[in-house]
Amino acid sequence: MEEGCEFRSWDELIPDALGLIFSNLSLQEILTVIPRVCKSWRKTVMGPYCWQEIDIVEWSQRSSPENLDRMLEMLITRSAGSHRKLCVSGLPTDASFSFVADHAKSLQTLRLPRSEISDSIVEEVAWKLSTITFLDVSYCRKMGAPALEAIGKHCKFLTGLRRIMHPLEIIDKLTQDDEALAIAATMPKLKHLEIAYLLVSTEPVLKILASCCELELLDVRGCWNVRLDEKLIKKFSGLKVVGPLVIDCYEGNGWDDCSAYSGSSGYLAWDFVAGEMDYYDDELYAAWEDESMDDLELRFYDGFDADNAGFDWPQSP
Repeated sequence: MEEGCEFRSWDELIPDALGLIFSNLSLQEILTVIPRVCKSWRKTVMGPYCWQEIDIVEWSQRSSPENLDRMLEMLITRSAGSHRKLCVSGLPTDASFSFVADHAKSLQTLRLPRSEISDSIVEEVAWKLSTITFLDVSYCRKMGAPALEAIGKHCKFLTGLRRIMHPLEIIDKLTQDDEALAIAATMPKLKHLEIAYLLVSTEPVLKILASCCELELLDVRGCWNVRLDEKLIKKFSGLKVVGPLVIDCYEGNGWDDCSAYSGSSGYLAWDFVAGEMDYYDDELYAAWEDESMDDLELRFYDGFDADNAGFDWPQSP
């Protein structure tokens, strides 16, 4: 080893570099292991450096509403409003969505599948989501055309929308043409649109094609009332249309094969810090142990995968 060679201690790395490194670790490790290594690493985890992208989809699917709200509040607070991506499944209330919107000044990607979001709350706070470029509101049963219209009016940079429904969730509806018309009227910059299993007909879909000139992917699988002529589709250069024929989970009943979360390998319980890093909530820890939390690994989505779009259907409700 050459004399005079200088080595820099890990705890002397700048927080931005540490945050980038820690982002490759699991959620469990970031919250419960890293803070105990040294003061420098604990400070990094407590700050916004690790939370530019927050993805707790898998964990939230196994969490109670109370614990989900606590986790979400803690992570968003730590990000200091600087998070660019937020992915969480099953927001339990309108208040939860309102909290997300209140801290969305830098947010670009928002995935909220299976959330209990109403039209009224979306109309009220959509203006706070003006920086959004991609939105996933699949399986959100309480919202409809008014919410989509509000999003389209206020989210002018929106280029990706995922609004997939489970067939059983729309069994009591006659039509969802109003949702397709709202998309056509307010989201002209869309490049990727997934509306699989929506109860839409041909005319509203044609209006979407006419209005969204930059559209590259249109997923209408399971939209049985849609009839798109092949010659018509060829007029839209660069457009890939998937459906309405379905060759996926619903047709083959292969839920395990198609589930994005079927690779879970076992039970993993861990303690959760809600507040100062030196304080551990025993009651909350017990709650975590009661819930199945497999493979709590952060997954960061970089957008649509056109070749596999729509192949992550959930289990039947």
